[in-house]
Amino acid sequence: MTRKAVPQLTTGLILAAVGSIAFSGKAIIAKLAYRHGVDAVTLVMLRMLFALPLFVLMAWWAGRGKAALTQKDFLGILGLGFIGYYLSSYLDFLGLEYISASFERLILYLNPTLVLLLGWVLYQRRIARRQALAMAVSYSGVLLVFGHELSLSGSHALLGAALVLGSALTYAVYLTYSGQLVQRLGSLRLAGWATSVACLFCIGQFMLLRPLSLEAVAPQVLWLSLLNATACTVLPVLLVMMAIERIGPGLTAQTGMIGPMSTVTMGVLLLDEPFTVWIVLGTILVMSGVFWVTRPVRV
Repeated sequence: MTRKAVPQLTTGLILAAVGSIAFSGKAIIAKLAYRHGVDAVTLVMLRMLFALPLFVLMAWWAGRGKAALTQKDFLGILGLGFIGYYLSSYLDFLGLEYISASFERLILYLNPTLVLLLGWVLYQRRIARRQALAMAVSYSGVLLVFGHELSLSGSHALLGAALVLGSALTYAVYLTYSGQLVQRLGSLRLAGWATSVACLFCIGQFMLLRPLSLEAVAPQVLWLSLLNATACTVLPVLLVMMAIERIGPGLTAQTGMIGPMSTVTMGVLLLDEPFTVWIVLGTILVMSGVFWVTRPVRV
């Protein structure tokens, strides 16, 4: 490694770590907002409302000097924005009403395993034996923490886990089907437009279901939503993209393993969530399994 490459590696690792930690704060802020009597429909709308101008700016910036969007591009962005960001975000926020932030982050961290499973189901892509074993390790970790959640929240834990798993699955569908559009538009441009579409869906859902409830929202919820939209939604996207440019997607993804641990730590410190041996063991199993799932398979 050259001397010039060392600062680039260090910068990339810092960007990836900060982006992962910032994104992990989304669940913490959502749980804090729920203490003020807001519901998931309103909370996800506020997050997307504040984020919308920034996402539109991101899409415009990434698309400067590039070919205009075609009708096929628009349809692809519409579908991916609906399932990958709108539906995924709504299910995630809904699930957070019933389970801890730590458990939510562990379920979402299973995303690479779900992408692998979808590739097997939809395209008959082979799953290596090592990957299958690693997936089993990850899911055993989730089940371990789920048993702990079940003892605390009862049947609500099952509902919350199912909703968040639905969120992870819909985002995995987004990743699975976004390949061609990413190659054509670029990841930042696609993310900007797809999230902008999702913002409009979230705002439309709120206007349909809660048209007169915004005036009853506590000021604390507005400030928390603004923080969520900027520091935990838009900023992580930019930081992760900048990290990928410097150190590549593989190392960026591995650095993202800091995310679940930061969520557990913030949950204990800010939300008074329990910190038990079951959570520690479950987190280690999930992170270890995902690490081996994402490692390149030797042919």
